[in-house]
Amino acid sequence: MNPLFDFEFTTIHDELINTFRQQQAKSPMGTQALDAFKKIIKHYYANKRRPFAWRDVITPYRVVVSEIMLQQTQTDRVAQKFEPFIAEFPTFQALAQAPFHDIVRMWKGLGYNRRALALQKIAQRVTTDHSGNLPPVPNILETFPGIGKATARSITTFAFNVPTTFIETNIRTVFIYFFLKDRLDVHDKELEPLVAATVDQLNPREWYYALMDYGVMLKKTVGNVSRLSAHYTKQSKFEGSDRQIRGMILQALLDHQALTETALVATLQKEENRVRKMVSDLSAEGIIKNRHGLLELG
Repeated sequence: MNPLFDFEFTTIHDELINTFRQQQAKSPMGTQALDAFKKIIKHYYANKRRPFAWRDVITPYRVVVSEIMLQQTQTDRVAQKFEPFIAEFPTFQALAQAPFHDIVRMWKGLGYNRRALALQKIAQRVTTDHSGNLPPVPNILETFPGIGKATARSITTFAFNVPTTFIETNIRTVFIYFFLKDRLDVHDKELEPLVAATVDQLNPREWYYALMDYGVMLKKTVGNVSRLSAHYTKQSKFEGSDRQIRGMILQALLDHQALTETALVATLQKEENRVRKMVSDLSAEGIIKNRHGLLELG
């Protein structure tokens, strides 16, 4: 840490904040206030950018993998799993053809394993329907498994540097903090025009990286502002949850490759009806399959 650098950075940052507040007092969401806001975010990013493997080397495949991994999973956990996963499955084609057992093994630790299945199905769609090339069109990407409106737009922006408008938790945090922090139940529909008005048309990829990094900083320094959002939901406790039992089932099938349902219940030593319910759910999702009375990863 360089004390002089930190002092200079903080001084400039505070000056930019003051300028923004002055412009905001004249016109809360006017052009000058938005320009001042953009200077704050860009200054922060120029000095405090977070390094991630999926940012340093960008391809459509790496972007898709990282975006699916980052759904509902913190960046520090994804950072540990991303490069080993890419090394094991370096292309859409490699992932499309891989045994699902191997994908789950590499996915372990990220949770929400249905995303691993969705990711393989995305790879299969890309290879079979699009000649191995990810389509740079959000409306098409939305038809892919596990990809909704926001993810389709984030993938388009990060993979192809095309300006789109999307909101995720850190972006939501930034815009609520600067423009609506005195409100409760802020809806994304109120934020979308602000997000659209500030997107860098020449380099939207770096702009969204900057917003996300600033949002992470805000959560560490001022708390979780996104609690003011109408879309905020607190994640349920993991210990004893269905998520935990689902993970235990997959781990047991990784360890044993195949088990009868009775043997699985005995292995987990959890409530039988609950385990059988999770088996039914995982089977319906295509994550596990029953082959002649033996449960295996799909």
